[in-house]
Amino acid sequence: MPATQANSHGKAPIVCVFCASSPGKDPIHLESARKLGKSLHDSGYSLVYGGGTMGIMGELAKTLVSLSGPRAVRGIIPRALIRTEVDPSTRADQNHGGHRRKVERTMSSDELQRITSNEDSNSDIIPQSEFGATTVVPDMHTRKRMMAQSVEAGGPGSGFVALAGGYGTIEEVMEMVTWNQLGIHSLPIVLVNINGYWNGLLDWVKNSVREGFVGEGSANILVEVQSTDEVIQALRDYKEAPGRFKLDWNNE
Repeated sequence: MPATQANSHGKAPIVCVFCASSPGKDPIHLESARKLGKSLHDSGYSLVYGGGTMGIMGELAKTLVSLSGPRAVRGIIPRALIRTEVDPSTRADQNHGGHRRKVERTMSSDELQRITSNEDSNSDIIPQSEFGATTVVPDMHTRKRMMAQSVEAGGPGSGFVALAGGYGTIEEVMEMVTWNQLGIHSLPIVLVNINGYWNGLLDWVKNSVREGFVGEGSANILVEVQSTDEVIQALRDYKEAPGRFKLDWNNE
């Protein structure tokens, strides 16, 4: 179900960041998360993200909470993922039974049981922590819809940002690009291309334009920046692509 557009004047900006729940092999990606967290703090942004406490996700959330406080960060995570996070700092050795240690947020056994049950958990919010407040939802579709609605409720300069990530990150980014093209929203989508990480995706977009599968007027829906220092300005300067479809998504 498409998120609805909102009048954002007078409201603080909100950014949704898509990124990996693992740290990657190059420490530059964790550093990019820390730098982005500081930029968001300096510019008065709030963050909504996928709710992970590990990897780039966790580093970004923890950095912004340390600077702006837990109210500045909201994680949204499906119930099925709540127990899956693995601490990459622990080796698969005999101390952990041959497996890396799984990390769970600080909550009681009753809370964990309620969250991982089959009950509707839209209203279940994990107590605030060093990663902000976390809302547990039933599925991936609900997560993405709620993240998009959060961004649309923000003030001027709100939008979506992608740091390095895998299958999930690219899927989330491209869904927001598609929603923009279809006129479901008109929000910026900024790709942070650290060390050329996203070159393959950007080359695919260019090739799709050449081959006629993406219109030239839609080529700039996705905006590339080279570093996190450029993110805030890119969000503020974003211009709607002229090739967007003017479809009405408010009719039942």
